[in-house]
Amino acid sequence: MSMRVIAGLALGFAAGFLAVLLFHQPVIGILRTAGLGGNATYSLAPVPPLGVPRVISLAFWGGVWGMVFALLRPYLPGRRAGFLLAGLVFGALAPTAFGWFVLGSGVPAIWWRGPVINGSWGLGTAILLLALNRFR
Repeated sequence: MSMRVIAGLALGFAAGFLAVLLFHQPVIGILRTAGLGGNATYSLAPVPPLGVPRVISLAFWGGVWGMVFALLRPYLPGRRAGFLLAGLVFGALAPTAFGWFVLGSGVPAIWWRGPVINGSWGLGTAILLLALNRFR
């Protein structure tokens, strides 16, 4: 694997991890404040199997999905607006569908909440990838 690919994966992980903290969790807070439900934000409750705080687990998996998004980058629109839209759509669809159909959480009664929350993560990941690539 080339150093360029490794650097891209590292940036994807960092962007996805930070996007959970800076985009995903605040959107959950906004929805919860608006009375539209959702989990507690920035939860420190331990999650199995390792007992790490929930927000750290979410951020870790956000980083993993960020690596997937970074791998797709050569196939995504190069213009800023197109790339941001791709991030939004990727976030709304890929992690949400994975949770519903692979992890078995099923499509919840409030079906729109997952795509909105994860879409905000995807948009945030794209924004952060663009920003981090400027310092590369």
